[in-house]
Amino acid sequence: MTTPLVTSAWLNTNFDNPSLIILDASLKDNQSSLETNLGNLQIKKARFFDIKQTFSDTNTVLPNTLASPEKFEIEAQKLGINKDSTIVIYDHLGIYSSPRAWWMFKSMGHENVAVLDGGLPDWIKEGFSVEEKKSNPIYAKGNFEAQFISTSVKDKEQILQNIQTEVALLIDARGEKRFHGIGDEPRLGLRSGHIPGSINIPYTQLLQDGKFLSKEALLKLLPLSDKPLFFTCGSGVTACIDLLAYELISKNPKSIYDGSWTEWGQLENLPIEK
Repeated sequence: MTTPLVTSAWLNTNFDNPSLIILDASLKDNQSSLETNLGNLQIKKARFFDIKQTFSDTNTVLPNTLASPEKFEIEAQKLGINKDSTIVIYDHLGIYSSPRAWWMFKSMGHENVAVLDGGLPDWIKEGFSVEEKKSNPIYAKGNFEAQFISTSVKDKEQILQNIQTEVALLIDARGEKRFHGIGDEPRLGLRSGHIPGSINIPYTQLLQDGKFLSKEALLKLLPLSDKPLFFTCGSGVTACIDLLAYELISKNPKSIYDGSWTEWGQLENLPIEK
């Protein structure tokens, strides 16, 4: 893919491409309290990409952290995904969890992947085919291979070190009130505030009507840097929205702090600012 974003019109035009795999990466629930009435619908021929239960590490108390390359490879093969598959990912909120799934594939070395800008709402608005979701479909096993790119993920030790070195710019995608520690965190037991030295770019500022702002608007809105970019949020999902926005306008190396505030906010020995 030459771009990380494709339009509904592009997907419709390429719908019959035999190498095309359409993935529904919608989350049943979300911490942003966003709702949809499209939960039982999917783009025709879409396959469900279960971020939480299948493609995340369920052996940790942290939500949504990336599964091992070995597990990711096995589960992607079960979805019928091949090494040469063209993957388009969407979610039913427009843009929410689909950038997370996109980043997961990128971190596993699969380059031929894009997000459907506007997601399912835009697809329906354009009048293209949908169907009811199907229970437990079985697909011919694919030959997908995970080639994990370790630099795509950062852990708390690397984030802590960066506070001192300032080698990378750390960007927090949470809302302004959460960033400044105003009010309680939506997850129980977490301190409020932000990682020292981080800057706040709420993911909601990068979207309009469920789509990313234009590249021109993003260039005006987003601060540019010659440093590598680290992204964080509540649990690693909306951080990927910010990362994808930067992918549209810059070539900086980009990484996700996968533990994000769910990890940082519960550890009393880690510094915070408000």
